This record gives sequence, C-alpha cells and structure tokens, in this order.
Amino acid sequence: MSTRMATRRITTERMLRAALAALVLLAGGCATLRTDVPKHESQALAPLIDTPSARYVASELKAHAGLSGFRLLTKADNALLSRVVLADHAQHSIDLQYYIFNNDATGRLIAQRLLTAADRGVRVRILVDDISTGKANTMLSALATHANIEVRMFNPFRTRNPSFVSRTAQLLLEARRLNRRMHNKSFVVDGWIAVVGGRNIGDEYFDAAEQSSFRDLDVIAIGPVVDAAERSFDKYWNCDAAYPLIELRATKPAPSTVRNERSDLNEEARQFAQSDYAQAVAEDLPEGPTADRRGEWFWGNAELVADEPEKIDADKDAPALRVGPKLRALFDAAQTELVLISPYFVPSENGVHYLEGLMQRGVKIKLLTNSLASTDELAVYAWYAHYRKPLLEHGMQFYELRPMLTEVKSPSAGGTSAGVSLHAKAAVVDRRWVLVGSMNMDQRSKLLNTEVGVIVDSPALADAVLAFFDAAAKPQASYAVLLQKDSGREHVVWRAEDKGKQVDFDSDPEAGAKKKLQVALLRTLPIQELL
Repeated sequence: MSTRMATRRITTERMLRAALAALVLLAGGCATLRTDVPKHESQALAPLIDTPSARYVASELKAHAGLSGFRLLTKADNALLSRVVLADHAQHSIDLQYYIFNNDATGRLIAQRLLTAADRGVRVRILVDDISTGKANTMLSALATHANIEVRMFNPFRTRNPSFVSRTAQLLLEARRLNRRMHNKSFVVDGWIAVVGGRNIGDEYFDAAEQSSFRDLDVIAIGPVVDAAERSFDKYWNCDAAYPLIELRATKPAPSTVRNERSDLNEEARQFAQSDYAQAVAEDLPEGPTADRRGEWFWGNAELVADEPEKIDADKDAPALRVGPKLRALFDAAQTELVLISPYFVPSENGVHYLEGLMQRGVKIKLLTNSLASTDELAVYAWYAHYRKPLLEHGMQFYELRPMLTEVKSPSAGGTSAGVSLHAKAAVVDRRWVLVGSMNMDQRSKLLNTEVGVIVDSPALADAVLAFFDAAAKPQASYAVLLQKDSGREHVVWRAEDKGKQVDFDSDPEAGAKKKLQVALLRTLPIQELL
C-alpha cells in the first residue's frame, strides 16, 4: 500500500469517527489495556564519552555551559539524511518514538540503517503508535527478531489484521481507548543528539511521495534537553500502553521471511544511494544542518515539554498530565507578538476568548495553517473555519498555505509533481521564545493525543522559525485571509498573487464544490473534541 493510501486511511478513519460521533459515544465501552503482556523494563543507556560524535558534542557544550544547541531542519531532504547520518554514526543506542513509521521508500531506508546499526552492536528501541502500522507489520516484525532491536506498539489494536474494515470495527467498539493516540516524534542517538519536531517516518514527510508532500519542521538538539528527551522516551517505553510487537503476533516471522526482508532492505538502500534524490541531497549537504558536520548551533536555555503517557487512559487523564498548561504559560508571557504555525487549528470557544484577550492587551497574533485546498483533514478545516471570522474581527492575521506543486525526488516517482500541505507545528513569542514539536493547536492534541516538543529561549532560533513563516506566508505561497466590507456587508476574502498581480477570492480558492459541500456537512456534526 502506498504512503498516500495509508495517509488516506488515517484521514478516512478520522472522518468516519466524526460522522459516527454519536455512535462512538454509545459504543465506547469500557475496554481497557491488558497489563499481563510479557515485557521487561529498560532505561536509556548512559552516553558514551569516547566516540567522535561525543567528543564533538562535548566540545560544543563546554563552550556553552548549561545551554542546549539546536539546528532547524526546514528542508525535507536534510531532515531525512540527518536521520540516516545519525543512525550511521551511532555507537551505542538509538531510541525512536513515532506516530507513523511507514513501509515505503524512506521508511524502509531508515529501517535498513537501523538494522545495520544493530548489526554492529547498537541497541535499538522503536516505539510506534499502532494507528497506522498496517502493512508495516512485516517490516517492523522482521526488525524485532534482531537480538539488538526491540519494537513496541503503543495502544495497540487487538488484532494484527491490517484491513480497514477490521480496524474501523475495533475503533468503533473500543473508541474510548483507541481514540487516544501517541503523536510524539523523537529520534535520540547515543544519548548525545536528538531530533524532535513534526515529521513522522514516511515519504510524504521527506518530499519523496508521488501524490503528497508536507512542509514541516524539526530541530536537531544537543545538550541537557537530550537527556530530558531520553527520560520522556523511557516513560513511554515502560508504560502499560506499550506492547512488544512480537508478543502481539500469533506467530513469529519465519526465518525465511526475515532473510527476504533483510535482503530487500539492503537492495533498496543501494538503489536509493544511486537515485536522483540521494544525489540532490549530497549536493546540498555541505551547507546543510546535519549533526555530523561542524557548524553553527542556536544556543539557549531549553525545556522538553511532553504529555505523560497516562494521558492515554481516559480514566486517569487530568490536566496535570498534559503539556497544555506549559504552553499556556508560554503564550501568557507574550507582550508584543505571538506567531503560530499549525496545520490543524481548532481553538474552541474558550480558545477564541483567550486569543481575543491577548490581542486586546496589544499582542499581535499571526497564524499559518492549511487552506481548504491544501488540507488533508476536511473535518478539521470545517471547525477551523467556524472560529476564523471572530478572530479576524479582533485583528488576528491568517495565512493559509496554497496547494502548490513540487517536484518529487523519489527514485520511484519518475519526476512527477506532488501537492504541498502544511504539517509543521511551531510558535514564536516576542521573537525570543520558540516552540517546535508535534502538537497541533486543536482539541485532539489538547485532550486526546500525547505530544512532545521543546521550548527554547533563543532569539536566533526564533529568527530562523520566523523566516520559515515569512517564506510560507508570501502571496505566491499562501492566501492572506482578510475581512472585507462591501455595501455594509462583511465577508471573508482570500488574497494571493498570480503572475505578479493581486488576486482576491470570495470563497475557498482551488477547493472545488465537492470539498466545500463536505465541509458544510461536517460543520453540522458535534465533533470538534474528536479533532
């Protein structure tokens, strides 16, 4: 199954939950997670000192005592190859935590590099949410047979049957449990370096998908924040909701299956090394922000913020387990400006009042999000549109990404074009404080999913994120959403630029009648807390 099909499956499941919201509430049941699955606790390994990467990082940290260093990954190819390079340089341990780990070209490339690392003695722990594993089960199960690799599924479905019908049936029957997911994304190597941000592992996150491409953000981090990322990973790895994949399977993969999978992964890695994508990245890397290259870091005091894994349990969830209060404190500190980047923005009535209060005391607020034409979540857009006008009336600035085409670099894509959708999640407060992570500004991230991110006090990093915002908000790349009065009537206008000329639209541009009708229907459903 292609990456796009997998993405559509997730989207369809989300829309199905929305369309059957009333049934979900009735059928939620009281199913709980088993706690008798055989597994052992493990902790992050102490960082090695005598490796090239460790010596380099230690020298950088010595010059910036107590601070964490960051590089911003805005380019998809750098984001992919940085992970590859980190895995290739690992000497001790690799810990991965992802919402999605696809069985596609880039997912299999990462899997092959993890397998190679394990072959040379590196301990690899892989924690993946079970919402979209599907056909990745064979690949992940093959990895899990390696003596140095363990794979765990977070909040798993009760059957490994990947069919849409089977999973949807479980989703409806156990909605109270299965509707809560681990959305965290982190990649920690040797206890010295971490990647945290919005990207999952899959073609569309690295400009390698045939039909879709996400504009996204990650940070590479060194310093004290990495230790915090490891501690957070350990909490999730050892919690009751994390199940060893091998224990979930009725039978273990046959040795021939493992051999074939390893052979296929190695051959695909060789093909990737010869692809146009790899060549393009190789040309870009000398100036790119990969962690194996000496260069400038953005330094600052930093805090890793993460939901506690117990948030996944509806019976135990409480505000004290959530990252929300820390984000609220960050936004409360704003004096002049709050810049938000969120592909899915559903603030709720309370959120609207809160943002209005910030603006009333002089804080300028700007948002970059998806347009109807670029979004991959129509239900989310329906409720975002519900809250847009009152915030526009109070002076909030909205920019919606246009569904522009980009050239696909995947070796199997044949140079086709893919539509661009926003997937980055970030915020900048007063051009000083920066948040980069996995959390959207919606009710699902607030109440249902678990999330992780970093808050950094660094004007230089803030400038880099703002440069990303400004480039995406240009009229060639996004629609500026405005309120306009004509003959006493106030209505929303989408303003962009085409061939150097200003163009205004009175309804969602480039979306089509079908999408607009679907959005109108979705707005009639009481589903915003599921979004």
